[in-house]
Amino acid sequence: MMDRSAEPRLPPLPGPNSDGTVDALPFSRASIARDIIRDRTALGLTQAQLARRAGIRTETLNRIENLKTAPTTRVLERIDLALRAARRPVQRG
Repeated sequence: MMDRSAEPRLPPLPGPNSDGTVDALPFSRASIARDIIRDRTALGLTQAQLARRAGIRTETLNRIENLKTAPTTRVLERIDLALRAARRPVQRG
């Protein structure tokens, strides 16, 4: 059971280079991963639950959240759709 009171563990954002700039791609990957983790945990979903809803492997989501792989646009779309669907209230009729 997930402890919803605990803050999610977020990957760090990369710091500035020696010239004061930040590399865009590593920053984007970390930012996306942090957003996914925040949204997933706010909805009370585990990685396995979100992966199942998005139609991707749990290992894929884990690698994205841990900055081990860069997600494709298609995978990001699937994750986004799954998170949006999870936010909608259940329709009973």
